[in-house]
Amino acid sequence: MKKSTFFHLHLVSDATGETLINVGRAAAAQYDSAQAREHIYTMVRSEKDITKVVAEIETAPGIVLYTLIEPEHAAMLEESCRELGVPALSVLDPILSLFQTYLGAKSAKRAGAQHALDTEYFRRIDALNFTLSHDDGQLSNELHEADVILLGISRTSKTPTSIYLANRGIKAANIPLVPDVPLPDALDKMSTAFIVGLIASPDRIVQIRQHRLLSINADTKDTAYIDKHAVAEEIALTRRLCARRGWPIIDVTRRSIEETAAAILTLYNTHKTRQETP
Repeated sequence: MKKSTFFHLHLVSDATGETLINVGRAAAAQYDSAQAREHIYTMVRSEKDITKVVAEIETAPGIVLYTLIEPEHAAMLEESCRELGVPALSVLDPILSLFQTYLGAKSAKRAGAQHALDTEYFRRIDALNFTLSHDDGQLSNELHEADVILLGISRTSKTPTSIYLANRGIKAANIPLVPDVPLPDALDKMSTAFIVGLIASPDRIVQIRQHRLLSINADTKDTAYIDKHAVAEEIALTRRLCARRGWPIIDVTRRSIEETAAAILTLYNTHKTRQETP
């Protein structure tokens, strides 16, 4: 590959493309020397759709990753890519081959099968509705229905982390920790919900808060909201509160939302196991 600052990445799916996009981005993230310019094609389910995709690839040649269940469509895309001299790969084929070898059965060939409207799907929808309704301390009288409760000062990624957890089927509520504002009484009655404190470094919090104030054209002068010493005290209060209550703390300073959620899920599953053990 010639040195450049970017390359074209074509992601072709006969469903929503969620799986393919995640795989493509995970792979592209391993290469700092070039930035992927994504071209995403979803619900590609006819020869006409394939023809349109090939035209786009011809205009901007690059790497082609695809998930196409229909063999005819996959063959058509593969042949077109060979003619154009661009690399193409079915990201599911090696996995399906492994499953077939181990299970001794062929796959069902259903596009978007992972999005079936089953019990798990509706559990995620229910969790998402709950999380959106219990964001930023709302409906604190219903906290006993939560699976996970996140606590943290402003700008510790409580809301996006809660939403990510909801997409994993976890009912997550989040509560802001504000100086001199008492916590909801309902927290004292928690018996099943798993409570986690989120913190970050003062520098990181101040940076994010400054950007937030600038984005809404707010005055950034003489405010404790972005004073480093005041923020450090807020974080110290969080630490003391969680230590006193026996709640675990996760530092999100250098964690992505996905990494924070993964850490929470690990702790939550351990918590559940302990509760279920006689």
